[in-house]
Amino acid sequence: MNLKERLAEDYKSAMKAKDEIRKNTVNFARAAVKQMEVDGRVELDDAGVISVLAKQVKMRKDALSDFEKAGRTDLSDAYNREISILMEYLPKQLTEDEIKQIVDETAEELGIEYDKRNMGKLIGAVMVKVKGVADGGVVRKLIEEKLS
Repeated sequence: MNLKERLAEDYKSAMKAKDEIRKNTVNFARAAVKQMEVDGRVELDDAGVISVLAKQVKMRKDALSDFEKAGRTDLSDAYNREISILMEYLPKQLTEDEIKQIVDETAEELGIEYDKRNMGKLIGAVMVKVKGVADGGVVRKLIEEKLS
């Protein structure tokens, strides 16, 4: 069963279980996938669906910080639940220690010294390796820590 089929099945299950948050979240995800397919006139494979879902998670995380600053715990709780639902469809995310190890290996492979001038090269090379399994913001933060 591919990811689009799994989303469809989970949507049906959420409707039967009357789980409104799961139903709405999965439906929004399916709509985002469909919109990407229509816009690009392509049929997305699992990698494309994962990319769309990762963008959905990022959008919710960005909005989450705004809700927390405004003291809207009701909205932040709902968004946290939506994020956890979407994360079920994404590959297991790397831990910070695993990302640090990849950063070190990549720097060694490329012969990059740890200074600020090489930050862009290092981020680019690491992001190619961790695409879909690590948040770009976390990667950037860890590389900045390493370079300072």
